[in-house]
Amino acid sequence: MSTAPEAPTGGADTAVSKPSQLFKSCWSCRVLSGGALVLSAAYVFNAARKVMLKGGPTSMGTVAQITFAASLAAWGVVVIVDPVGKAKKKTHRVSGNS
Repeated sequence: MSTAPEAPTGGADTAVSKPSQLFKSCWSCRVLSGGALVLSAAYVFNAARKVMLKGGPTSMGTVAQITFAASLAAWGVVVIVDPVGKAKKKTHRVSGNS
C-alpha cells in the first residue's frame, strides 16, 4: 500500500546552485561585496597603523591585525576578479607530420 515519494523536480539541488550562478554572473554584486571587503581591510589596517604611529610598541595583536587586513583585501580582490572557471585547460595537439 505504501509507495515511495517521488523526487521533486528542481528541488534542493537547484536552490543550491542557482544563487552561486547568479553571484557569478552579477557584476554589480561582485563589485559591491568585493569592494566592501577591501574597504573593511583598509579600516582594519588603519586601526593597526594608528597604534604604530602613536609610537606604541608593535605587539602580536598589531601584527595579527595587519595580517587579517591583508587577507581581507586579498579575499575582496578574489571576489571582484572571480578567477574560478576562467583558466583554460591546456590541450596538447598531436600532429602527424612530426
